[in-house]
Amino acid sequence: MGSMDHRLFLILTGLIAMIAGCSQVSYEQAAARPFFEEPYYANAHGRKTWWDRLVELDPSRLNVNVSKDYLEDPPERLAVLPFLDEGSAQYIVDKMPVTIRDREQRQRWAWTDAQRLRGDMVGYLAQREFIVLNPISVDAVLEEHGVDNGKKLAQVDPQQLGQWLHADALVYGMVTHYESYYLFLVSAEEVGVRGRMVSTHDGRVLLRFDGDRYHVNPMPAIDPIDIAINSAQTLVDMRDVNIARAEDEVCRELVLRIPDSPVLRQRLMDQALEDEARSGAYRSGT
Repeated sequence: MGSMDHRLFLILTGLIAMIAGCSQVSYEQAAARPFFEEPYYANAHGRKTWWDRLVELDPSRLNVNVSKDYLEDPPERLAVLPFLDEGSAQYIVDKMPVTIRDREQRQRWAWTDAQRLRGDMVGYLAQREFIVLNPISVDAVLEEHGVDNGKKLAQVDPQQLGQWLHADALVYGMVTHYESYYLFLVSAEEVGVRGRMVSTHDGRVLLRFDGDRYHVNPMPAIDPIDIAINSAQTLVDMRDVNIARAEDEVCRELVLRIPDSPVLRQRLMDQALEDEARSGAYRSGT
């Protein structure tokens, strides 16, 4: 029986090796695959389905409202401005602060929380058809003009900001939720954000977004021992990495809900070809 088990193990190992070998192609085959194919699930990949929400118990809320003429004349160059944080800048668990931070610490934490969401928003917008300005450059220009807090930022006209930043639209954002929840067998982290995209040409609001994301970890149990173990595990699960995942997810899902603009895609392609043609003509001296 032992030798039969050994032979069966070898056969299964061989089959797995064959399957693994068939799952890869040579470099020549991979290199011969064409570029610029129409991607599968372009507007759905990374977007949670009802099944995902059920499995992960994610009672999120996500809304993106787009102006009627957005698709006709979409902005090309975006500047994502520093996000604000309307929270207390304390570590909040079950609506109660569990930290005692002084004023300077709260200012640093508010900036940290808000710019984490801003960075995620920049990253996902940059994967779309927009040209997104580097936030380091945006901040340098704002600081040069003395705009160093939210009140001063709100006082600057969007058209003026557009001239400073050479941007077609501005993205304003506000962190609305950045807190945790814990109740014995359930722990959760909630991150929420709202904002708007404003044209720098006429000050119109092109779109508004509003959403929040939960990272929930339920640990059901029946007997007292399991309850004690699972309660401890849910408490351990309240980690910074799970808040980071919630930050990432809420920005990803909101950006996915911004409608794709074929007009802007074609405009970017035409500009690139025109620039290349001008560069070629300059090099050739014609």
